[in-house]
Amino acid sequence: MGRQLHMISFNRIHSAVAGVHPTANRKRLLGVELAEGLPERLRSAPHLAKLLEQVKAEAERAKLEPLPELPFSLFHLFASDGSRKPFEGPYFERRKRLLALTLEAWFHPQQEDLETLQNTIWSICDEYTWALPAHVPHTLEGARTSRVAPEQVVDLFAAETAHALAETLYLLGERINPWIGFRVRSEIEKRIFQPLFSTPVTFHWESATHNWASVCGGAVGMAAMLLVEDGERLAGMIDRAVRAMGSFLEGYGADGCCAEGVGYWNYGFGYFVYFAEMLFAYTEGRINLLEGEKIKRISAFPAAVSLTGGTFVNFSDSEPSYIMNPGLLSRVHQRTGQPLPAMSAEAELHVDHCYRFPHTTRNVLWTDPSLFGGELAEGEFYFPDTSWLVDKKRAGGRLFGFAAKGGHNEEPHNHNDLGHFLLHVAGETLLTDLGAGEYTRDYFREGRYGYIHNGSQGHSVPLIGGHTQVAGRSHEAQILEYRREGDTLLFGLELTAAYPDEASLRSLIRTFAWRCDEAGGGAELLLTDTFSFAQTGMEVEETFISLHQPLIGTGSATWRGLKGEVEMRYDAGVFELAQESTETRDHHANPLTVYRTRLKVKEPAAEIRCSCNFICRVLQ
Repeated sequence: MGRQLHMISFNRIHSAVAGVHPTANRKRLLGVELAEGLPERLRSAPHLAKLLEQVKAEAERAKLEPLPELPFSLFHLFASDGSRKPFEGPYFERRKRLLALTLEAWFHPQQEDLETLQNTIWSICDEYTWALPAHVPHTLEGARTSRVAPEQVVDLFAAETAHALAETLYLLGERINPWIGFRVRSEIEKRIFQPLFSTPVTFHWESATHNWASVCGGAVGMAAMLLVEDGERLAGMIDRAVRAMGSFLEGYGADGCCAEGVGYWNYGFGYFVYFAEMLFAYTEGRINLLEGEKIKRISAFPAAVSLTGGTFVNFSDSEPSYIMNPGLLSRVHQRTGQPLPAMSAEAELHVDHCYRFPHTTRNVLWTDPSLFGGELAEGEFYFPDTSWLVDKKRAGGRLFGFAAKGGHNEEPHNHNDLGHFLLHVAGETLLTDLGAGEYTRDYFREGRYGYIHNGSQGHSVPLIGGHTQVAGRSHEAQILEYRREGDTLLFGLELTAAYPDEASLRSLIRTFAWRCDEAGGGAELLLTDTFSFAQTGMEVEETFISLHQPLIGTGSATWRGLKGEVEMRYDAGVFELAQESTETRDHHANPLTVYRTRLKVKEPAAEIRCSCNFICRVLQ
C-alpha cells in the first residue's frame, strides 16, 4: 500500500484538488455534515455526557485561572539537564485550554463571549516555537547553522498546533474575530507552510517509516485543506503530504502489525485516517487512501492484540493499559469492516495528555455507540513480518493470553527484547512488558538501553555472562518453528544474534509450548532455552519481569493477581533463585516498582538446557 500511495500521480492529485471550488464540501471536511443543529443534538448524546462535563469544567477553569507561561528557564531545561516534563506540562495545558474552549463554544452556538479562547489563541501565536525543546537544536551553534530557525521547525507538535488552530477557525467560523483569523493564518504560513513547502529540501520525517511521517504530514495536510484557497498551491502541498503517508505505510509489513505498539497505532495510523478522511471529503471521494488489503490488516491490529479490560499486548514503547479513541475505531470499522477491540469506554477529554485536536473532535463526530460492549477477539494471531505471536482463549469464563516476539533490535521505539513473552490471566498481565518509560533526553540517545524499560535486563529473556542483548538491525531472531500440534501451540526462535560476541554463544534456541485447557479452566506454558557455548564457564541467568511481587516456594515462584495467578515451576537442583525490585517511572513519570525474578544456572557448562513450566490458573 505504501507503494500504491507513491503511485498516486501528481496529475491525479492535481485533478482532484486544484479543480475544487474553495467553498465546496466545506461542511464535510471533518467526515460528517456539520449541519445546523448538530451541536445541540450531540449535547444530548449519552455517550458524550462525560466528555461534555469535562469540557465545561475546563472551559470554566480557563476563564478563572491565568494561562501558564512558557519562560526561557523552562525552554532551556532540556538542553541543560535533559528533562522534558517541566516545559511540556504548561505547553500541553495551553493545548488543553484551546481544545476545551473551542469545543465549549462549538457545542453552544449562541455563546458570544469568546474572549478567553481568543486570548489563548493569541498567546499560542506568541510562543517562541511550536516545536518542543526536545526537537529543536539544543545548542546556540546548532540553532545558528540549522536549515530552519527554531520557530520554523516542523515537528509533531508544531504540526499538531497548526492543525488545531486551523480547525478552531473552521469550527467557529465568523464567530472568531477577524484579527485572530488573520494572525493564525500568518503564523501558520510563517512557521509551517513556508519552511515545509517553499523548498524541495525535506524534513527528516517526510521519509520516515513511523508515526512522525503520518502525524506531521497528516496534521499539516489537514491544516492546508482547511486554510489554503489557492487550488494550484494546495495540490502541491497535498502531493507532499501524500508522499509522507506512503513512507509511513512502508513501515508496516504486509501483516499489518504496528511494531511501535497499539498506542502508536492509535497515534500514527490515527492521523493517517484523519488526513485520509478529510482528503476523501475534499476531493468528493476521488482520492481514497483507505483502500487495499494492507489497510485492512493494519485496521485489524488492535483487535488482535487486545486483552482484558483495556489492556493490550504492549511490546515496544506502548503502555500496558490504553484507552483507544472510539471515534477513530468507529470510522475504521465503518470503512474497512475489520473487527474492533472491545469498546467499552466513553469518550473523555483527559485520556490524551497532549490534548490533540482530532482525537477528541472525531470522538465527538464519529463515535458509534452501538459498537460499545463488543466481544473480545479470541484466537491465534501471527504476524510473520514482525514475528509477533498472540494466542488468547477463554477457559473457565476467564481470558488466558500468551504473546511472544522475535523481530530485530532496531525496530521503531525499539526495545532489546528478542524472545520476550507475556502471560495474561483473568484480566491481568502477570508476566509483563514495562512499555514506555519517562521520555527524557537520554531515553532517545546513547543511554536508551540503560533504562530498564528498553534494555533486555527489563524483559523476560536470558542474561549471559553478564551480557544483555545488543541494539542494531543485525541483532535479530530467526523463526525456527511456528505450528500447532494438537491443542499445543509451538513457537521456536534462534536468538544467538541477539547477544554480543563476548557472550561466546554458538547457539541459543528458545522454544515455547503453550496450551490452553478450555475445559479445565487453565493454561500452561513450557519454556525451554538451549544454550551452546564456544567456551565453558559462561554464567546463565533466566530473567522474568512482573509488576507483582512473587511468592517464593521450593522450586516455584508465583505471581498472583486479583483473579488469577501464574506459578512457575523449575528444578531447584539446577537453578538458584534470586529476586529483586527496581524503582523506575512509567511514561507519565509515575513511580513504578518492577520485580525481576532471576534463575541462575548453578553449574555452567558448554551445553545447557533450561526448562521452566508456567501454570496459569484462576483463583477460586
